[in-house]
Amino acid sequence: MSARAAWARAGLVLGVVLLADQLAKALVTASLRRGERDAVFVGIELVNVRNSGVAFGALQDGGTIIAVVIVLAIAALLAYFARNARRPWAWLATGLLLGGALGNAVDRLREGAVIDFVKLPLWPAFNLADVAITAGVLALLLVIERGDDGARGRA
Repeated sequence: MSARAAWARAGLVLGVVLLADQLAKALVTASLRRGERDAVFVGIELVNVRNSGVAFGALQDGGTIIAVVIVLAIAALLAYFARNARRPWAWLATGLLLGGALGNAVDRLREGAVIDFVKLPLWPAFNLADVAITAGVLALLLVIERGDDGARGRA
């Protein structure tokens, strides 16, 4: 795949993640007051909570530190992708990570915190952007481990 096609695919994934995340958050905030909960299935609740930390509630009240780390992580990811755009599935990892990061960044700019809306037992509340970031990290690890041709790395 050409680098141009890889960038286009990454951009498409980014857009889908960002749109789905923001739409889901808008639906939840329109349906539930802040702090309210609604059981969806046994053990799964929709909630409307704010998270001033990072994924899954880590680093609460990190403020400036979180912003700097996010900007540096995005810059590092873009630099990596610029050098590795032709690697199989690098576009997917990049799109998921950037879409998730931007989804949460929009919340931070608009709300001062991230809107979380899914609550599972024994787990902090989270959102679609967090899921995309987690999936993107896993995809990136696979891309790195498998190398240029997508084949499994040597042990």
